[in-house]
Amino acid sequence: MAEKKVIGIDLGGTTVKFGILTTSGEVQDKWAIETNILDEGKNIVPDIIDSINHRLELYNLSKGDFIGIGMGSPGSVDLVNNTVTGAYNLNWAKTQAVGEAIFEGTGLELAIDNDANVAALGERWKGAGENDPDVVFMTLGTGVGGGIVAAGNLLHGAGGAAGEIGHVTVEPIDGFECTCGKKGCLETVASATGVVRVARKLAEQWEGDSVIKSAIDNGEAVTSKDIFSKAQAGDKFAVLVVDKVCFYLGLAAGNLGNTLNPSAIVIGGGVSAAGEFLRGQVEDYFNQFTFPQVRQTTKIKLAELGNDAGIIGAASLALKFEKA
Repeated sequence: MAEKKVIGIDLGGTTVKFGILTTSGEVQDKWAIETNILDEGKNIVPDIIDSINHRLELYNLSKGDFIGIGMGSPGSVDLVNNTVTGAYNLNWAKTQAVGEAIFEGTGLELAIDNDANVAALGERWKGAGENDPDVVFMTLGTGVGGGIVAAGNLLHGAGGAAGEIGHVTVEPIDGFECTCGKKGCLETVASATGVVRVARKLAEQWEGDSVIKSAIDNGEAVTSKDIFSKAQAGDKFAVLVVDKVCFYLGLAAGNLGNTLNPSAIVIGGGVSAAGEFLRGQVEDYFNQFTFPQVRQTTKIKLAELGNDAGIIGAASLALKFEKA
């Protein structure tokens, strides 16, 4: 008898990514559809159902070939009722009964969690986390998110807010205002827009020759990618900006390391494309802010799965149905 499979869904504001995986985490097929957020996002779940059913029909598969479906979604996720609330980038202002609808539409049980948590599960299972029971994932993109796996379990916290690494305070006195309502959050200085915000602030006091400094002074558009690229090329001002961003990341990572002592803190997301140039500097500051046992046992790593982290982590959620 053929081994049963699992389906992973990574729901984003632009695309919905799907994967069919083995129970050992091998991706056998993946595809994506556009996320239709019109009309309060009412077409998103029906589109997901239609896409899954079409794919199974295409490969002559039935629901009996699958254990279940796992899904990562933006917003506040109710793990018991499989609902999503407040996913504003999907135009889901009201609570969405995602699990119930997908079960009715496909006949497959669904497990759902927050998208950053799910990416953490993916990296922990098949990526840089090496399936270790204690791993922290930090994702640096348009915002800063994360997920914490401790003793093999994803932490959610009393209000579902565990792993909100982007709201760790790293600049308590003179920090930038965050969309969460407080100041000095990591997200305000280490996201893609945060890196640029740091550059603009430092440019007010810095004098010297710099492509990045000149671009800012001239009102030109500057991206985090530009800043990291010029820093690697030796632009002195860009080097200063990157050092400041890595200080903040190292401080946050150090506090996480001292509190949780995971085997790895894995850095992913768009900003992490700077690679070893970023990782090494974050590690230097991490080592300054941690005590010896943590320094010796917690490693700073780069994510390995890229865009597949979401579907792989989501698929792992469905494994719980295997023994049900």
